[in-house]
Amino acid sequence: MEVLVTSRYECIIEDICELNWSGLAENDLIDATWAYYYFSIQFRESLEAARELFPDDIKLQQLEREECNTDNLSPWPGVASIGERLNHDEFMARLLKLTPIGAERTAALQEIGQSYLDSVRDAPCLVKALSIASYEDGGLEKVFRAFLTAPHWNKSMLQAFKHFLAEHIRFDSDPEQGHGSLSRHITPDDRISPLWSAFNQLLVRAAPRLSSAK
Repeated sequence: MEVLVTSRYECIIEDICELNWSGLAENDLIDATWAYYYFSIQFRESLEAARELFPDDIKLQQLEREECNTDNLSPWPGVASIGERLNHDEFMARLLKLTPIGAERTAALQEIGQSYLDSVRDAPCLVKALSIASYEDGGLEKVFRAFLTAPHWNKSMLQAFKHFLAEHIRFDSDPEQGHGSLSRHITPDDRISPLWSAFNQLLVRAAPRLSSAK
């Protein structure tokens, strides 16, 4: 009898997806969006690590072109002009400015985000590189779909983030031409679990309502 073995990092992905996304108020979703901004920095840095380790990898070169210095999220009002090329984490940084949240709340989220970055930047370069496949080949698509079950998307920042999520689902979901196909040859293992765990903790710290009962 075949036994299906689920890795620890895949369990953490499921844990993130099962958080109380549908119970988020608008302010909670804004805070979770801030949290994702810091993850987007970590994603870019992990992709840079993969490119450094595998400089001749043609698929990773293409993935970098579609995640960094790209116009595939442009245009968006107040964020990116027609044809403007930018890193995806820069798109996130700009969209946060569309809905000001006050100095005290901003400072608290920045502290949470910086603490997250300080922890994940200690991961070995190989672990960061291996994480890319888990992000692009289904992991983030699941998380993005969970995000989209939140009920409140009226603020201009959230509309821009919804565009970001929807486009990334499109980028990742095609089994033959999507971003997963550009990264799955780098096989992840449970060495990447701490990175997913840190992402989970980042989201819950920024938006504590995520951990409440549904």
